[in-house]
Amino acid sequence: MTVLKATAFRKMTAALTIDAAPFAIRAERASDVVAREALLDASFGESRHARTCQRLRDGRAPAEGLAFTAIRDGKVVGTVRLWHVSAGGVPALVLGPLAVDAASRSLGVGAALMVRALAAAKARGHGAVILRGDAAYYSRFGFSAAKTGELALPGPFERERLLAVELRDGALDNAFGMIVATGDKVRHARVRTNGKARRLALRAA
Repeated sequence: MTVLKATAFRKMTAALTIDAAPFAIRAERASDVVAREALLDASFGESRHARTCQRLRDGRAPAEGLAFTAIRDGKVVGTVRLWHVSAGGVPALVLGPLAVDAASRSLGVGAALMVRALAAAKARGHGAVILRGDAAYYSRFGFSAAKTGELALPGPFERERLLAVELRDGALDNAFGMIVATGDKVRHARVRTNGKARRLALRAA
């Protein structure tokens, strides 16, 4: 597996500078929650709550400092968060969901969010990031299935879509077994998004 180096992050960030001009990436705020949930519903449908990877996020807080929002003209147009997990006993992060407003997808928002999130995870000393997604898209950020063959998710998943990138060489060498959530548990409150009540974590990352 290719390990992402600091120089690779700098190159990706520089390449995104011009394209990223119409929007800004910043740390997620509590005030983003309702808009974020509406964006996720629009991107993945309300059935997203039944997805396998959601089991690693339910009732948990994102990893500290690793939740980001993309803002364009004062509006939330993108979101990504990372979560603490144990990958068969090895500490790691799970990334997702990554979502971008349809009207902003040609601006490089998703790539900018990925670069920011991975750089922040590396800077905080995390060793690896795992996700479920299309290799054709995520391979540009160093993700592959090279170190996930012995890992499993707590529900149905496609083996070829379980991907990982090491931020530290050899971080997933001994990863074997079930991926389970290890993040801090959070209390929830009911809020309304799109006219519907739902339970949302009280704490943003």
